[in-house]
Amino acid sequence: MIKKYFRLIKATAFIVAVIYSNLAVAQLNLNNLNNLNLGEVHGNFQANAQYYIPDSTIGAAAAPEKMLMNGFANIIYTKGKFTAGIRYETYLNGLQGYPTGYKGTGIPYRFATYKSDALEVTVGSFYEQFGNGLTLRAYEERNLGLDNALDGVRLKFEPFKGVYLKALVGKQRTYFTTAGLVRGFDGEIQLNEAFKKLAEKKTIVTLGGSFVSKFQTDADPTLVLPQNVGNSAGRFEVTRNNFRINGEYAYKINDPSSDNNFNYKYGDAALLQASYAVKGFAVSLSGSRIDNMSYRSDRTAQLTNLLINYIPALPKQQTYSLLAFYPYASQSRGEMEFSSEVKYKIKKETALGGKYGTEITVNFSGANSLDTTQIKGTDTKHLGYTSNYLGIGKEVYFRDLYVEITKKINKTWKGTIVYANQVYNKSIIQKPGSPTIYSNIIVADITYKLKATSALRLELQNLQTKQDHQDWAYALLEYTINENWFVAAGDQYNYGNKISHERYHYYMGNVGYTKNANRITLSYGKQREGIFCVGGVCRNVPASNGVTLSVTSSF
Repeated sequence: MIKKYFRLIKATAFIVAVIYSNLAVAQLNLNNLNNLNLGEVHGNFQANAQYYIPDSTIGAAAAPEKMLMNGFANIIYTKGKFTAGIRYETYLNGLQGYPTGYKGTGIPYRFATYKSDALEVTVGSFYEQFGNGLTLRAYEERNLGLDNALDGVRLKFEPFKGVYLKALVGKQRTYFTTAGLVRGFDGEIQLNEAFKKLAEKKTIVTLGGSFVSKFQTDADPTLVLPQNVGNSAGRFEVTRNNFRINGEYAYKINDPSSDNNFNYKYGDAALLQASYAVKGFAVSLSGSRIDNMSYRSDRTAQLTNLLINYIPALPKQQTYSLLAFYPYASQSRGEMEFSSEVKYKIKKETALGGKYGTEITVNFSGANSLDTTQIKGTDTKHLGYTSNYLGIGKEVYFRDLYVEITKKINKTWKGTIVYANQVYNKSIIQKPGSPTIYSNIIVADITYKLKATSALRLELQNLQTKQDHQDWAYALLEYTINENWFVAAGDQYNYGNKISHERYHYYMGNVGYTKNANRITLSYGKQREGIFCVGGVCRNVPASNGVTLSVTSSF
């Protein structure tokens, strides 16, 4: 066994050396090309490879290939008003838990763009967002395996100063192919730019609107399904000095799909956000109402596939491990969301502020069901329910009360303390029939600065709950050796599990090297099964055990 791991370490070191040397040569060649004034070539590269070790105690399955890998490289050429690029992707085979459709290699993303003074034309692949995304958001989130890029044509036009128009048509990416047909238009006017009389006004006003339509053939022999489904929205934003408010309302015609059990009810979404900030103080409020707003280019698609629009998640996006144990996933079928946050910095040289001041953040956010009434009796074109538009349903989906205190004690010590109380309706968010989880989480994050580029950081976390796997503890020690090297080791342990033989340690350790735009990390660890979310969009992550090599670079 020792020889086996020694061979693995030698092989990993060889791979790292080859990759790093090739990146250096490529960088030198590209610099020579740029100096000839033939245009510029830029891009980035990333590869994640994991060697899997079966572990039946935590449910980590064996990988038949032993080692799996995800990788990609973007190469972009620019000269004057012309830009073109490609992305090469490889999944040999895809990492466990990644969408299984990512398999093999190919060039799924390629584009060419020409931009004149007022007109920009893109052909090929592109990402785009209208407003807050309620009608359209084509984007990539690599950690989720989400990529719904459009493949077609996009035009951007500025006919007058302060007036911005977009039009597009394309098919959505689904792994290495495309599906569905999406067409859209967006217009925005910045009043202070468009009208000279408003140019010097302190109040800045922006108005916008969008319309998106999808087409899918009705091949169902029994249902009468709409082949063209439109989704329209209007939005505004007002800014004055330190105050900002913006809102958007979207309306979608009936769109029966597997997401809503082929319900023929219309969908709509309303989003309102406001913020005020001055030195040492900031407050923000936001709320949304979502009703039947799933919108995909294929009515039978599941998970994160072929999503056209985006439902923003208002609850705070957590970064600490135990705080992110139970993340909120936006419910496109229906929800009322809210979030409020206050940030305040106690002044320096005061009793509570001390020499460097003290920063306090308080956030309270959550989501509830809609206030609905079921319609008795159904037919082919059933609507399912009616709803009280301003009413809030009784069922709690999520709550998060978050308090953070950050303080620099002196030139070498600083720390952050966090307390959070969370309510997580696992039956709605993750798995039907699961209990609602009530938890209290405490985090202490302490950094000791040794030198200008060297520091020790200790992270201690504790989660207490009587549901699910019960209480958890987490500890991490990270040592930044210098500007290039760091090492870290940690352990996540569900010590409170009532079933003693199911109390597991999830050890982890990693070492990393960073120089300029290059970063190489080698780690070993165990990962628990759970749900991973970014911005309210989630995927399930299986338990795993193994050695992981990650290499990233940009040029």
